Amino acid sequence: MAATEATLDAQKSAPPAAPAGRSPVAAWSLWLARRLGLAALTLWLVSVLVFLATAALGDPVRAILGKEAETSQGRANQIREQLHLDDSLWDRYWHWLGGLLTGDPGTSVANGLPVSELISDRVLNSAVLVAAAAVIIIPVSFGVALLSARLRGRKGDTAIQVVLLTLAGLPEFIVGIVLVAVFSTVVFHALPAVTISAGGEAPWTQPASMILPVLTLVIAVAPYVIRIMRSTLLEVLDSDYVELARLKGVPEKVVLRRHALRNAIVPGIQVIALQLAWLAGGIVIVEYLFSYPGMGASLVDSVRNSDIPMVQVLAMIIAAVYVIVNLVADVLSILFTPRERTAISS
Repeated sequence: MAATEATLDAQKSAPPAAPAGRSPVAAWSLWLARRLGLAALTLWLVSVLVFLATAALGDPVRAILGKEAETSQGRANQIREQLHLDDSLWDRYWHWLGGLLTGDPGTSVANGLPVSELISDRVLNSAVLVAAAAVIIIPVSFGVALLSARLRGRKGDTAIQVVLLTLAGLPEFIVGIVLVAVFSTVVFHALPAVTISAGGEAPWTQPASMILPVLTLVIAVAPYVIRIMRSTLLEVLDSDYVELARLKGVPEKVVLRRHALRNAIVPGIQVIALQLAWLAGGIVIVEYLFSYPGMGASLVDSVRNSDIPMVQVLAMIIAAVYVIVNLVADVLSILFTPRERTAISS
């Protein structure tokens, strides 16, 4: 059912067949322009919500300085000037949005440094962490789903489903704590419990310290992808054309690889895109647990320090990643759907 809905969604979002007098390139360009416009509108609405949400938290000067807000008048005036608190809410929003669009999102209240300078390395570190997890999640999910579909109704498939349901019910911080207990403290002492990046070095210069964060993300995401893929594969394997291929004597391995897997790619792309988009915000807990120097840990620190410029920018980055990943997933879904490719080129 989930696979069918994902396929229908991909077909609905596909660009229509090029009408008479319009080339396929023009049809694609029109569809892409509409999706980009929708993405831009979504991000603008998110920016409004983020700004209003942070503005509704109360007086940022009192939140930052606490009891010192009344005694440190100079520092209070500096913060008010830095955040343009004397301007109207509308003027403050447009000033912030203009700086965001021009690459000048402001200055950190906690550190006094430009926000872009503080988050550049953190965003790169988080991107590497998510990419490393995705490189493992995608092949493992497809492989386990194929194995489970091939063993349908057998003890092996039952065992796989029990393990997947168990892992899917565990929050990522529980998974991380268990991994630390097994591989870093109680049972084995093979891996570091926290990320090691001394001297400002990138965390991937110490590959061993990245194993547990990556493994935590894989275990947190892969069960969902595998179950969706298995459902899609079983639906395809029960179709008429697959039965016809079997009657013609096509080996089961070939049926799985050429027929079932190809038709399961589109729902797989959709669910993988959703999970990867979730990772953009879901890594907050994992990074904090393993002291990983990414934007998730920066977001936690910024909220604790009431560093509003940092919170606003990090929230917008997470939203932008979510929108971009879903846009790429829509494009890939159409490219892997023969019906839509034929309609465009006709």
